[in-house]
Amino acid sequence: MAKNCRFAVATHICALLAMGDGQPVTSDWIAGSVNTNPVVVRRLLSALAKAGLVSSIRGSAGGSVLAQPAGRISLAHIHRAVDEEEGPALHNQTPNQACPVGRGIQPVLVRIIDRAEAAKEAVLATTMLSEVVAAIRAEAG
Repeated sequence: MAKNCRFAVATHICALLAMGDGQPVTSDWIAGSVNTNPVVVRRLLSALAKAGLVSSIRGSAGGSVLAQPAGRISLAHIHRAVDEEEGPALHNQTPNQACPVGRGIQPVLVRIIDRAEAAKEAVLATTMLSEVVAAIRAEAG
């Protein structure tokens, strides 16, 4: 799954589990909601479990549940669980160092991208899964 989709799908999964009120939800059911393959869901559930956000219940009535209350899970927790840091997206090849723009562009972009990432992290860290669930319920009317 593309990096830019993992966070959105993982948040979708966690919101489903939060709305399940502690009842186990199967990966097949989650996959139907997300509209993806259950294998993709299982991989993300594994990453979320490794981070301590989700736990699995085995057996015929099994499935996945949140490992802690939605009010204690921030979107930053979910993001860190499923998105490995790859660093800023810069040029594929080193720009021409004889050019003043080529020589200076990457350090400037790194500083800007670092600030943007810090702002994103701050918003995700202060947004709880319970807020997402409440907004979803409000949208449903």
